[in-house]
Amino acid sequence: MATTVLFYAFAAILIVAALGVITSRNPVYAALFLVFAFIQSAVLWLLIEAEFLAIALVLVYVGAVMVLFLFVVMMLNISLEELRSGFTRYLPLGIGVALVVVIEIAHVIWFRSDGRPFVTPERNPVDYSNTKELGAVLYTEHVYAFEIAAMLLLLAIIAAITLTMRKREGLKVQDVPAQVAVRAEDRLRIVKVEPVKEQAG
Repeated sequence: MATTVLFYAFAAILIVAALGVITSRNPVYAALFLVFAFIQSAVLWLLIEAEFLAIALVLVYVGAVMVLFLFVVMMLNISLEELRSGFTRYLPLGIGVALVVVIEIAHVIWFRSDGRPFVTPERNPVDYSNTKELGAVLYTEHVYAFEIAAMLLLLAIIAAITLTMRKREGLKVQDVPAQVAVRAEDRLRIVKVEPVKEQAG
């Protein structure tokens, strides 16, 4: 009973955080709401005894991916006025996509649970290791999907670096070949100064 109450409480907080992600006008606030949503999702993983997934969600997404998102958001000089002008224009499309995703999730839950979607999962035995079970499924049945996801993350990192290194006015760029080709004679001139001897008074 207590687990069910905690689940609905954290799930409600997660929904509020997700709404904050899509309704926040400031991209930095949206990213922070997303961090909060990831933490609530990790708590839900803990409630169903998936400790490895909860820790991986916090370490990978909150600790690495969201830091990368914040760096990209701060370096892109996003115009808030443009975001505000396009929010209402794409709102119907966003609502339609959200409804499709909700229907698909409900269909998967109903299909996997044999028509009983609100049944509390059974407790696992003491010697059960969700890390071992996850590895056995991930590297056998879903190995190709795992490799494709890794490639997509690599492409996302490359795209983020490419976006941040675009040419901007007033940006100082190093010319590495010119720096390597510099000779000491061009930058340094040694001047010999004759010593001055003090005359005895």
